[in-house]
Amino acid sequence: MVAERQGAITFKGNPVTLLGSELKVGDKAPEFTVLANDLSPVTLADTAKSVRIISVVPSLDTGVCDAQTRRFNEEAAALGDNAKVLTLSVDLPFAQKRWCGAAGIDRVQTLSDHRDLSFGIAFGVAIKELRLLARAVFVVDAEDKIVHAEIVPEATDHPNYEAAVEAAKKAL
Repeated sequence: MVAERQGAITFKGNPVTLLGSELKVGDKAPEFTVLANDLSPVTLADTAKSVRIISVVPSLDTGVCDAQTRRFNEEAAALGDNAKVLTLSVDLPFAQKRWCGAAGIDRVQTLSDHRDLSFGIAFGVAIKELRLLARAVFVVDAEDKIVHAEIVPEATDHPNYEAAVEAAKKAL
């Protein structure tokens, strides 16, 4: 049975239900399977031994999600090769690939959770009513421990970029 957290966040001011348990700093990051832009499966283990910023957005085709992904693309350059930035949404892989090409995104890997919400449920950010992911940022260290976790209370607001980048730098 999947945990349901009613009213955990709002989406455009309306309370929504998040599926999955809330993850906290110190928790082990759960495994998941999502799709890369070429439809190949990607798991947490595929990025093992790296610090990961996992940027979660409802849809790349919206203003705040676009800005969030562009911001983390810029920050990725300063973090170096031992850090990976992953952006998760339920957008189709084809749409993600097209968006990245149009936006010039080259340091963030976009991944799609559209197939079965594996990531969204594992990380507690799947919005039941909308089948979207809540806006969130997780930083996972090289040992798969969560060192930063932010689920943005209002899905249309920006996350705390500085706190996520600082947590990633400390974990490097």
